[in-house]
Amino acid sequence: MSIGILGKKLGMSQLFDDQGKSVPVTLIEAGPCRITQIKSSATDGYSAVQIAFGVVREKLVNRPSKGHLSKSGEDPLRHIREYRVDDLEGYKLGAQVTVGDFEAGQKVDVSGTSMGRGFSGYQKRHGFSRGPMSHGSKNHREPGSTGAGTTPGRIYPGKRMAGRYGGKKITTRGLMIMKIDSDHNLLVIKGSVPGKPGSLLNIRPANCVGSNSIKGGR
Repeated sequence: MSIGILGKKLGMSQLFDDQGKSVPVTLIEAGPCRITQIKSSATDGYSAVQIAFGVVREKLVNRPSKGHLSKSGEDPLRHIREYRVDDLEGYKLGAQVTVGDFEAGQKVDVSGTSMGRGFSGYQKRHGFSRGPMSHGSKNHREPGSTGAGTTPGRIYPGKRMAGRYGGKKITTRGLMIMKIDSDHNLLVIKGSVPGKPGSLLNIRPANCVGSNSIKGGR
């Protein structure tokens, strides 16, 4: 079983089950990822495996990151993540993590950055009901009451109002892998995942220890 893998969202499609029903799926180009560092309790205070994904031009990687990545291979990589593990046995510096480490029917958790929608109103951002649309009404898409007019005479923190919508880290848990294409590094996952096509995704086996992100050298 894999510790996790990084990938790029390609888009959505559909599969048909044995009863002929359409099943919505997401196509993810996952890996191959290179193990760039192995951390142990003796040297780092905890056990973890670090992987990197996304080959980039050498000039886009700064010198500290280039020196770090050169210990495991020649190609400069863009994205780095690490995963906590209990046992480091079987992990080797420079080894590849691929979709072959997963299996069809396995449940995974997928993390990514949700699509940014900019400044959005009450209905789009929070699902508020709109006001009456009849002639004379002046609160078609207004928020309604936002608090008391006298004491305390203020809006409480956390009040749901219009504002920036999306662009946050989202984790969708318990998604099933429907199909694996090792020849093209593809994971076919049932349902939708965060982000737009081309965005970075972090795929981990369900109920596993979370991963930490490290800023890449750009």
